Amino acid sequence: MSRPRARVRGFSLLEVLLVVGLIAVTGVLAAGVMGGGFDRIALQSTAKQLAAQLRYTRAQAISTGVPQRFTLDPVARTWSAPNGRAGTIPPSLEVEFTGAREIQTRDDEGAVLFFADGAATGGRIRLDLRGAVWQIDVAWLTGEVRLARAGGAP
Repeated sequence: MSRPRARVRGFSLLEVLLVVGLIAVTGVLAAGVMGGGFDRIALQSTAKQLAAQLRYTRAQAISTGVPQRFTLDPVARTWSAPNGRAGTIPPSLEVEFTGAREIQTRDDEGAVLFFADGAATGGRIRLDLRGAVWQIDVAWLTGEVRLARAGGAP
């Protein structure tokens, strides 16, 4: 005598993939909200990008033996570095530049000049997003570029 076979019930591959996709989307959205949102990610990545470009400008001055200029236009929200490198700053961020006026080509433009020995004219760039602040400092004596969170909201 043979026994009747029990019918095995389960989920189709499509149903499993749909659930996994929903979990992934929910996770990404939750990470954005928990981490301060996508604007804060833009703040941090912009600060890192500007610091990297300042370091690149310094390295170019040292390697070529020729002074190199990094410029920042807070009004137009643009920056430029040697060898045609340029970029923009997201509109959600407030930008402030403090530096030597003697090397600025325009009143509304900030500039940091790096010399062949690595020294610089110095300067500070502050990026602010509703109280969350990242600050990039360029030491005038050594040309060292430092990136750090500055005060404000966590």
